[in-house]
Amino acid sequence: MPARIARLILVLAALAALPARADAPAAQPGQETMAERRLKDIAEHQKVLFADAAAQGRGLDEAGFKTQVEQLTREYESLVRDNPKFAAGYASYGYMLWKISLRKQAVAMLLKANQLDPGIPLVKNELGNYLAEEGKPLEALNYFLSAVNLEPGEPLYHYQLGTLLYEARDDFLKSGQWTRASIDHSMQEAFRHAAELAPARIEFTYRYAESFYDAQDPDWPAALKAWAVLEASAKSEVERQTMRLHQANVLILMGKRDRAQGMLDSVTDPTLAGQRQKLAAQLEQGAK
Repeated sequence: MPARIARLILVLAALAALPARADAPAAQPGQETMAERRLKDIAEHQKVLFADAAAQGRGLDEAGFKTQVEQLTREYESLVRDNPKFAAGYASYGYMLWKISLRKQAVAMLLKANQLDPGIPLVKNELGNYLAEEGKPLEALNYFLSAVNLEPGEPLYHYQLGTLLYEARDDFLKSGQWTRASIDHSMQEAFRHAAELAPARIEFTYRYAESFYDAQDPDWPAALKAWAVLEASAKSEVERQTMRLHQANVLILMGKRDRAQGMLDSVTDPTLAGQRQKLAAQLEQGAK
């Protein structure tokens, strides 16, 4: 629960800042509508509620938490009932419902938000997630692409796009609209954008470097550079040596045995001994 709650709290802040659109009452510059003010109050209530739940951890009073979530739901219901064209309200409500596993209700709210305002990237992303999980990757793709186009500076949307292309590769190939080369290129470009936009986020930078292994015709020099960049930014010695193992692996795949051996010789951490030995065995097998 804590990880999911932490992500939810971050998203709530973004949702609360969404402008009112789609025929919502217009506010003067520097002012906010009543609907926007109510949404901010609900978002603050929600932030406190989920932060307290995260702090309690395993000691969480689940019955009490459920009661408070029900109260939060009533606040959202009142907000959208009083403001039936307030897209940001539906978006925030839908995201909250999704995170407490009320998927059917969540999707209904997200679809309503998207109908009222097709320009909310987070809504596009969440609908893409839903369709991907429902086994409809071709439909999900359009939503992920829309999220990327609407907010190209958000690394998560690029990462989600790359993940979809990788995980549903066979579906895209079967559609006849994609080739393996075009899928690999688009996948890697998505992961590359995510890594460049958030170079401090290891989950993005590592996945980009790892994506070369997933490509049918990988650019090994570029892969080597990606792992070297990760080594340079590693936070600990074991992380640095892990990145050297990947560089050694790439060098083996490139046929550069001497450089691979030198890289392996620099890996001395005992926790990496098993992985090092596997690569050493590959080198030895190649020599034979």
